[in-house]
Amino acid sequence: MDTITAMKAFAAVARHRSFTRGAMALGLSVKVTSKYVAQLEAKLLVQLLSRTTRKVTLTEMGTAYLERCLPLLEQFDELESVVQEKQSDLAGLIRINAPTPFGIGAIVPALAIFQAAHPRVELDLQLIDHRIDIIEEGFDLTIRFGELQDSTLMARKLAQMPRVICAAPEYLARCGTPNHPAQLSTHNCLLQESLQDVNHWGFSDDGKPLSVRVEGAFRSNSLIAVTRMAAEGLGVARTTLFIAQPYIDSGQLEILLGQYAEPPLEIHAVYPQTKHLTVRVRALIDHLAATLSDNNTYSAVIS
Repeated sequence: MDTITAMKAFAAVARHRSFTRGAMALGLSVKVTSKYVAQLEAKLLVQLLSRTTRKVTLTEMGTAYLERCLPLLEQFDELESVVQEKQSDLAGLIRINAPTPFGIGAIVPALAIFQAAHPRVELDLQLIDHRIDIIEEGFDLTIRFGELQDSTLMARKLAQMPRVICAAPEYLARCGTPNHPAQLSTHNCLLQESLQDVNHWGFSDDGKPLSVRVEGAFRSNSLIAVTRMAAEGLGVARTTLFIAQPYIDSGQLEILLGQYAEPPLEIHAVYPQTKHLTVRVRALIDHLAATLSDNNTYSAVIS
């Protein structure tokens, strides 16, 4: 039995509380993953996991073993990275999480270039629009927009994303063009549910923050849906230039209140706070920073 592989299988199942999700994270079948865990338990002569039809939980011994197992696996991964660094040949798995539109339009093209240069690196990109616990979910890094709140994680700024207020020409012809953010109170504002305060939009007035209460008949957790609804002439959207640019280029949307625009959203690569960042993950973060710093290198996929 390969003890390291069995330990990795156990750690993945324990982290995800699921053989299915643990196997997916490892790129293995559930059957093989279960076999590795069973072999490890047989070798140790203890039960590490308690299995039911609904969930997988750690036993007392499993919890103690996992606490000691994870640092060893991390050190083993670092050891492999040292060898790779000496050989200048990156290899191994990197698990990445990113929001769907930005992931498709920006991260995928960047990853294609990276993997072409490092064919032995395996990339697992999961597009998830809600914020996740990257340690609990077993990701090496995640792409996040805006203010960072989790002080237990490390972050590196990759780029900036301008925010815009926009509407379709036909909507403006029908409802009028606002000249000040306060005038948005009389407009149908299309709302993004994932924002902390859905009904308040932020602006900058002579360098001072300005918050305006807005209302609207449409809301969605998808910024693409909000932007598309604005392009259809249904209201005013607060979105990112990344998503709105194709509609602006085609004349379907016009930017409003540009002089009151908020500061751009900062885009960060966020990763667990460990003593050493593996060579392949550090190389990928460097690549993303170099690639995404030029906003002209990507565009949203809106079809």
